[in-house]
Amino acid sequence: MQIEIEYCVPCGYLDRALDAQRTLLSTFGQGLGGVTLKPGDKGVFTFRADDEVIYSKPDEYDITTIVETVKARL
Repeated sequence: MQIEIEYCVPCGYLDRALDAQRTLLSTFGQGLGGVTLKPGDKGVFTFRADDEVIYSKPDEYDITTIVETVKARL
């Protein structure tokens, strides 16, 4: 499974995206094909698993829920 995190550069979401990337990689390791970061704008903060949205702002951000969603898909 490939995870993509698209984050808003002007909003300063890079640190949050890096933390999420680190969490996903440390939790699932080689079970994932990769976790890539995609710079964006206009307030975007979206997670995709194999091109399907699994989280998107303005939903409340909760990395635990995202991890559980990925786990259920693996």
